[in-house]
Amino acid sequence: MFMNTDDSELTLMQLSDSFFPSGMYTMSNGLETVFDQKRVRSESDVYDFLENILEQQLGPADSVALSNAYDCAKNGDISGIIQCDEILHSMKLIEETRAASCRAGSQMLKCISAISSNDILQAYSDAISKNESPGTHPVVAGVCSFVLGVKKEQARQMMMYGFCVSVTGAALRLGLIDHIQSQKILHNLKPTIQKTLEKFKDTGINDCWQFSPGYDLVQMTHEKKFSKMFIT
Repeated sequence: MFMNTDDSELTLMQLSDSFFPSGMYTMSNGLETVFDQKRVRSESDVYDFLENILEQQLGPADSVALSNAYDCAKNGDISGIIQCDEILHSMKLIEETRAASCRAGSQMLKCISAISSNDILQAYSDAISKNESPGTHPVVAGVCSFVLGVKKEQARQMMMYGFCVSVTGAALRLGLIDHIQSQKILHNLKPTIQKTLEKFKDTGINDCWQFSPGYDLVQMTHEKKFSKMFIT
């Protein structure tokens, strides 16, 4: 059964709320490493860090996978969902990042399966349980958003904005910025989010890409840190 689509905006609020148990708040996405290396020191540095990831990774890869998975779920195409999942998983080069994405995806799927039932959601959940699909967070978000009646464009915005909230939250806990600065960063990133989503809105899963070698190196360094506050 599908959730009443009249509730879609409330559902979007629920999924994007930091209270939702996806575990995103445990990730700094490499910010902790560049903070320790004193490469990020200010509000503008956090903004630049996020802008680069949005344009070079989340936009061309994660948002494309979410969008294509959403369409596959709409068409009842479980093999297409699995293909989106496998492609995105293979593009996450750092083991720590891959594992974190799959943990967040697993948490989201577990929660949504408890509040809604649907054949394609069950089929995808079964595929993950049988290790036939990795269950990356963006793909899970795409499938769950369709099942819950959230519009595809809203789901894409939710993922990108949620990522920014996660990183600015990490910056706040690291003492890099204060609450007002975090809100300024989120507000100022809105045009970048919109522009990036527009650029990749019609990109097929076989044409997704990412190119952020500096970010990959940061993640590799974080993976080997002895003591750390965040899991990525």
